[in-house]
Amino acid sequence: MLSIFYKENGKILLSQSEKDFPKIKLENAVWIDLVDPTGDEKRAVEAFLGTEIQSRAQAEEIESSSRYFETDDAIFANTNFLTPGQDEYMMQPVSFTIMDETLTTLREVPLRSFTELQRRMQVNPKQYPSGFSVFASILDQRVDLDADMIELLSKEISQYAKQINDQEDIDQELLIDISQMQENTMVVRENVVDKQRLISNLMRSTKVPRTLENRLNVLLQDISSLLSHTNFCFERLEYLQDTVVGLINLEQNKIMKILAVVSVFLMPPTLIAGFYGMNVRLPILAADDPNSNFWNWVIIIGLMALSCLLVFVLFRRKKLL
Repeated sequence: MLSIFYKENGKILLSQSEKDFPKIKLENAVWIDLVDPTGDEKRAVEAFLGTEIQSRAQAEEIESSSRYFETDDAIFANTNFLTPGQDEYMMQPVSFTIMDETLTTLREVPLRSFTELQRRMQVNPKQYPSGFSVFASILDQRVDLDADMIELLSKEISQYAKQINDQEDIDQELLIDISQMQENTMVVRENVVDKQRLISNLMRSTKVPRTLENRLNVLLQDISSLLSHTNFCFERLEYLQDTVVGLINLEQNKIMKILAVVSVFLMPPTLIAGFYGMNVRLPILAADDPNSNFWNWVIIIGLMALSCLLVFVLFRRKKLL
């Protein structure tokens, strides 16, 4: 899909056909937005700008030299925009090209920050005199959305903390959820750092109007605050993870303690039962005594109870029970 925003009679008009390029002057074009474009749409934009637009593969490059570079008459920048999924965040690459003062964006999926900005442009055209102001507004919108994501992460972390404090459902699944939350936090942080690097490059560029310098400085300050918040969230998740592991270990230790105590309780009776269960004459009563069966049971059970009582008293004195 192709969207062309251009100035005419103090207004910003919208065209969605590449056939309208011949009647639009390059200096009047403010923003050309390509969303999963066809080959004809992309070639028409490249012919209108007089330069090539980066491919999706180039937009996904990690090297800093591929994320931002300039030529004599154009700026090329690539960054990722996060979209929330069911359990994790997905990165959507976006390519920016600024030719003279015309911004061109290339993306594969609809993005909320772009949609909101397109509505604002037609309502307040004076706030967007050039592609540079549109570019700064996109970054501003994106930083705000990243802040919303970090705030949402913080609320989810607080819910996990409450669950742990209430000792509800503390098991392996909770550890997996916390691990996934750590991964989401790192993805958000990586995305914010990418924006920081992009804005820093823009501030060093001689092609960017100095009127945007204060605005870009504010964005960098906001990003620094977001980075501090993401670091705090990650440290908090590590603390919660350690707490969950500790509680699980304590629960396992309690189980092992109970098993150990039961085993110790049963060892003396087992020894006595094994001794009197041997096929030999008992040391107290004769095997041919008519009352030997009855008194044997009494004596054996008494000795077993006495041994259990002695073990119990010993454990109580050692404060093991």
